[in-house]
Amino acid sequence: MSDIIFTDNNFEQEVLKSDTPVLVDFWAPWCAPCSIVTPIVEELAKEYEGKIKICKVNVDENPKAAQNFSVMSIPTVILFKAGKPGKTIIGAQSKDNYKKAIEELL
Repeated sequence: MSDIIFTDNNFEQEVLKSDTPVLVDFWAPWCAPCSIVTPIVEELAKEYEGKIKICKVNVDENPKAAQNFSVMSIPTVILFKAGKPGKTIIGAQSKDNYKKAIEELL
């Protein structure tokens, strides 16, 4: 998983100004479906290392980033390319669904 911690303070720099596509997993520690998505996101980070930046944003600690992209339910995964949000996936999904979205983005 990425060593970069995505917060309200560095979201613009790390996501919106990134030259690399970015997958952002909006989550919270108390969210049961989020705990299903976490190992999938970690596997994808290893599989797509160097091709896409993958990160998690805790919505409790970083509400501004979630509000800016109308995240109303978690988990929500948003894929960004050239600083613009593309596909949004709400709720826990299969690894294949996330991979398909990443492949479409790349």
